[in-house]
Amino acid sequence: MDRRTLLALVLSAIVIIITPRIFRPNVAPVDSTAVGATADSAAQPAPPVAIPAAHTPTPPPAPELASQPDTVRTGSAAVVFSSPGASVATIKLLGYADLSPRHAGSVTLAEPSAPLLRFRLVEGNDTLPLSRVAMTARRDSTGVTYEANSPSMTIEYRVGTGGYVTRVRGSVAHTTPGDQLLIDLPGDLRSDEADSVDDRRHFAYGYKRRDDDVTSIAFTKLDSTVVRTDSGPLEWVSVRDKYFLIALIASDSQTFKALRMQGGHRPMRGIATASATAVLPLKAGSFAFELYAGPQSWTELRGLGHELENVNPYSGFSILRPIVQPVTTIVMRLLLWMKSTLHTSYGWVLILFGISIRLLLWPLNQSAMRASLKMQRLQPELAEVQRRYANDADGQRTAMMKLYQDHGMSPLSPLMGCLPMLLPMPVLLALYWVFQNTIQFRGVSFLWLPDLSLRDPYYITPLVMGASMFLLSWIGLRAAPPAPQAKIMSYMMPVMFTVLFMNFASGLNLYYGVQNLTAIPQQWLITRERARAGIRAGGPVKRPAG
Repeated sequence: MDRRTLLALVLSAIVIIITPRIFRPNVAPVDSTAVGATADSAAQPAPPVAIPAAHTPTPPPAPELASQPDTVRTGSAAVVFSSPGASVATIKLLGYADLSPRHAGSVTLAEPSAPLLRFRLVEGNDTLPLSRVAMTARRDSTGVTYEANSPSMTIEYRVGTGGYVTRVRGSVAHTTPGDQLLIDLPGDLRSDEADSVDDRRHFAYGYKRRDDDVTSIAFTKLDSTVVRTDSGPLEWVSVRDKYFLIALIASDSQTFKALRMQGGHRPMRGIATASATAVLPLKAGSFAFELYAGPQSWTELRGLGHELENVNPYSGFSILRPIVQPVTTIVMRLLLWMKSTLHTSYGWVLILFGISIRLLLWPLNQSAMRASLKMQRLQPELAEVQRRYANDADGQRTAMMKLYQDHGMSPLSPLMGCLPMLLPMPVLLALYWVFQNTIQFRGVSFLWLPDLSLRDPYYITPLVMGASMFLLSWIGLRAAPPAPQAKIMSYMMPVMFTVLFMNFASGLNLYYGVQNLTAIPQQWLITRERARAGIRAGGPVKRPAG
């Protein structure tokens, strides 16, 4: 078995074994009500995280008071608050449609039965849920202010003009050092996606420590029997699904002390509920933070700072993140720039991006393919050196080095033939995660494709991708030395990739297919060059006269 065949088999093994572990195919769209039917708790509020003994909850015997909603509307959102409790009940994002089978208008963050945010006040050894505190509300066009007499406290909400950011501040009278506000995050978000199961698999909490990277913890990674406490100071804490985010951003002078998390019910494999509580110490009896509830838009989150744009980390494995994350950021910024500059649909942006990547790699591909031609011409002489120095390893190494130098090559030249195949892979990996996480592609149609972020319902794009991959291999094998193993690989790889990409985002298949089609002319030109050189097994052969 020659070196090229061995290398091809190794690469194939990597693709067959590793790729399914990295890429989790989307499953067929499932109504979120079907998930809820498997467990009643999926539609119920998640239980609060356990509090250490020093802060054991001692709720008053009185039942929770009836909720009275207050709504503040902006051009992009409708924020609903409830009193008593001064909690954030729910937020509707008016610019994003509900894509689930129920088609209930706009995307809604949080179910009506489970408020988005709930507060508890820790004073000494007592913990008081604010849902049991009667409050009066003062409303205006930009927000709501809640006041209570027992305890004496105020909570004020101011909704920004954009609608996604709400400033929250409050004060509590007669506090002592160590008093703190507990903010319960939602533990089971409502899914408004066409593929609700895939959406629920993205449920995760996150936070950002000062002078540290963003940390993301999937609901499925939390144990239902253990409370996980991640200490701060934390610049922000969050809960998210695939496309939308709820984040609490601390003020410059007041950070979150900790985030306590615990796993909950698991209605099916890969899906779980959870609960989490952010701990915010009171500073001179007051507190302040910003609530972001909106899309995971790179530009929106980038504008908020604190590395919030990295809340949904790219790549399935942390070991790949240092490689994939920078490439993904570059790819994302390029796609956004092309979209804003060309003023066209994302489908055409992906087509132009695929063509551009292939054209940028054209010189390198040309150089690598010609290096491969040189290696084919050199094969007879290399075989002769190996035969002559079969029993002299040092002499064989010296003779081969001299042979490479005489032809202006190096021992690494054989690997150059594989480089063009490997270089586009970081971009392909980055695009996979872009389609998994980027809201710009959510619900975007193109030609026959109803949603670029979902699989092609007619499987046209993966079939075109596989056919173009086969055509590239077929052209590359023409006028090449006979290689049965390479011929087998040329048939096996396109079939394997086609099956693998069947359930991937149609936009990803569109990009990969366009890139393959763009590479066909270059492959054809190199094949003609090989044919003119008359390369066959055993070295150059005479071409027919005329």
